[in-house]
Amino acid sequence: MNDMDDKSLDEIRFMVTPEHKCSYLDDHEAITLFVDPNYPVDMNQYSALAKLGFRRSGSNIYRPHCTGCGLCIPVRVPVDEFKPNRSQRRNITINKDIVINVKDAVFNNEHYALYRRYMKGRHAGGGMDNDEPDSYESLIKADWSLSKLLEFRLNEKLMMIAVMDIFVDGVSAVYTYFDPDYSNRGLGVFGILSEVNYIKSLNLDWLYLGYWNPKTNKMSYKSNYQPMEFFDGQEWHWLKKTR
Repeated sequence: MNDMDDKSLDEIRFMVTPEHKCSYLDDHEAITLFVDPNYPVDMNQYSALAKLGFRRSGSNIYRPHCTGCGLCIPVRVPVDEFKPNRSQRRNITINKDIVINVKDAVFNNEHYALYRRYMKGRHAGGGMDNDEPDSYESLIKADWSLSKLLEFRLNEKLMMIAVMDIFVDGVSAVYTYFDPDYSNRGLGVFGILSEVNYIKSLNLDWLYLGYWNPKTNKMSYKSNYQPMEFFDGQEWHWLKKTR
């Protein structure tokens, strides 16, 4: 991190939540460290914070700060080094008829309708199914973020949207939602593989995939995208290859 990054981060105030129920492990309590919501963060600062394991949720930038746990580990994929495995190559073949468009992160009624279908089908009653328009709009962008959407269509039919934030050195995979009627296509996998290709087209280095937790299937799948690096709180290290 350069001096400009250090200086800009020194200006930021951070806050810590009280303990609350962990979203991933039933027997755990969680604590979250986040940037003061009243601080006028910019994309340079957000990019620097991503290198320290932070992510965006709505307009909030946060990182797990749990006592005595450390299972939610920030990970990123070096896109120039990444090679799809056999299963991922099959996924690309299966979905080769899908057309991908890059869109600005603005509210779109067709996108929103698909998001509502996805949330009701995949997360109903699970605490993640707030599908009001304001909630959706905060998902796809913050007032200060440089965000883009990958739009996936099959014969003009909208199949999937991948929400991304564009950093100085890479892209953060913020969220992906897809048509639940086409789950057999492995669209979530195809979304990540497509983000890798998009980052390469921008001549950037990293796909930030958020948090990897080997104890829960909701997050452990991320180790399928290798080689991969993880952040230990101080530095990034190569994750031991598991395939």
